[in-house]
Amino acid sequence: MPLALLALAIGAFGIGTTEFVIMGLLPQVAGDYGVSIPTAGYLVTGYALGVVLGAPVMTVLGTRVSRKRMLMLLMGLFIVGNVLSALAPAFGLMLLGRVVASLAHGAFFGIGSVVAADLVAPERKAGAIAMMFTGLTVANVVGVPAGTFIGQTVGWRATFFVVAALGVLGLLGVAKLVPEQPKPEGVRLRHELAAFRNVQVLLAMAMTVLGFGGVFAAITYITPMMTEAAGFAESSVTWLLVLFGLGMVGGNLIGGKLADRALMPLLYGSLGALALVLALFTVTAHHRIAAAVTIFLIGALGFATVPPLQKRVLDQASGAPTLASAVNIGAFNLGNALSAWLGGIVIAAGFGFTAPNWVGAVLAASALALAVLSSALERRAGHRASRVVAGAASPEPAAETAAV
Repeated sequence: MPLALLALAIGAFGIGTTEFVIMGLLPQVAGDYGVSIPTAGYLVTGYALGVVLGAPVMTVLGTRVSRKRMLMLLMGLFIVGNVLSALAPAFGLMLLGRVVASLAHGAFFGIGSVVAADLVAPERKAGAIAMMFTGLTVANVVGVPAGTFIGQTVGWRATFFVVAALGVLGLLGVAKLVPEQPKPEGVRLRHELAAFRNVQVLLAMAMTVLGFGGVFAAITYITPMMTEAAGFAESSVTWLLVLFGLGMVGGNLIGGKLADRALMPLLYGSLGALALVLALFTVTAHHRIAAAVTIFLIGALGFATVPPLQKRVLDQASGAPTLASAVNIGAFNLGNALSAWLGGIVIAAGFGFTAPNWVGAVLAASALALAVLSSALERRAGHRASRVVAGAASPEPAAETAAV
């Protein structure tokens, strides 16, 4: 794998840390600002919506400069947002800082996915994408637990200063290791938007929203769920997040390897198993060992879907992949926002802290249904194309027979 993938992974590490570390700090942030935990959950929702809106806008703006320069600008924006979050005197400004940081997220991973895929042979594209996303998953093993520990011992503001420093490292990594690439030529917004007329692109993005939303329905409220239902000490959440991160790393790498061989079967298996595990989490969340194992499995199964879903979008939008790739990153975060919002609703309605797991199970099962539909439509289109080709070829033998 090219060394430039390491630079992309470094940037992904910083972004992944700031995205996920808030999960372990919700009680501290809520207490500091005097808001409820469901209200503090808007820091997850706001970040996710910022990714959804920022991904297409920043990607379109990025067509005016080289990809390397755009990646550096995005990391700069990420740093500013995290510093603002660390200094925010009020909850509204904290939310604004999260949104500012999130604007870099979708475009970084979207442009980075295209760069990663272009650096390797076609049969290794999913593996290259997975390598970049390894930075995101490793963040959950190292960055998020460390950030949670810092937040619980020193204060959550210190965590966001550290995250801003990670952004500086990511910026330096891109500047040093990513090769200079020319500004994309001949890119027109109309051309990029044409990919969204492909129903398979839209179905893949819908699978992303629902499948990944299933993961975050549970993980967004992991701290109150584990302390209230399973009886873990608040300090133990750090190690539970490490388990989640280890699952993410393994699932991402395995998903990247298998997606280049059997993409749709991988989606069937991972989404179906994810729906089942999330449903079981409503029971296992009340038992410490079972809860820990389930958290690991949610991370593994959820992130096993990331490389195949991203690759499917790139394949189906092969003529104009950059915007579609970035929007699909936004789709991951739209799923985060949707599930965090729905999870907050069921908690506020009095169904308890384990209720978001049912929300996640329904979302993952819906993603599986869309995967089956997508495959069926693809097979039907293939049969139709075969009949057209056969019909076009059949007159020739008939004409030869008549001539004889």
